[in-house]
Amino acid sequence: MTEPISLPACYNDLDLSFEEAWRLVEAGTSDRNSPAHMPAVGTVDETGAPQLRIMILREAFRDTRTLRFHTDLRSIKASQIHNNSATGVLFYDMSAKLQIRMSGQTRLLSMGDIADTAWNSSTPFARRCYMAEAAPGTAVAEPSSGLPEWIQGKQPDEAQLANYRPNFTTMLVEIQSIEWLYLANAGHRRAHWQWCDVQKTWQGSWLIP
Repeated sequence: MTEPISLPACYNDLDLSFEEAWRLVEAGTSDRNSPAHMPAVGTVDETGAPQLRIMILREAFRDTRTLRFHTDLRSIKASQIHNNSATGVLFYDMSAKLQIRMSGQTRLLSMGDIADTAWNSSTPFARRCYMAEAAPGTAVAEPSSGLPEWIQGKQPDEAQLANYRPNFTTMLVEIQSIEWLYLANAGHRRAHWQWCDVQKTWQGSWLIP
């Protein structure tokens, strides 16, 4: 006799699917073992080609539809965002068989309270990467971390870090659409939500997976 397939409550419920999508994403900001802690983030380069990398999700604000990441203001990624703010973020929870795709527009905030708070709340070791003497992506003749010799393998103090604060910026991705995909032997489920600026609400619908 075949055992009945156990399905989550969100399987056929659009509202619960939306809640589950945000629950997964929000868990990534507080639990470093969460599958949502390190999503793939895509930007667009000068040729229109997608550029992907894994980034650490710092915060997720459902009320403002915003995801926060950190990056080096000198990076190619930052330059791409200046030229084209379109951004995609991909999450996948293997155990839950759940994929979340979010897309929107990114703004870089390197000054002000948000950036200052983000900088000050990061550990010295996390901020040490902004001490690189050349911009990320700079070609070098030999393998190198890019860090000054005197700080290699050491934890910098606040005074040492202060000079490198201008290299730091927050990435704030304002989400405009969300796609949810649940994989199941009983039949996959896929849903999409689009933010409506006029009504100030999400409009959702089911899609064929």
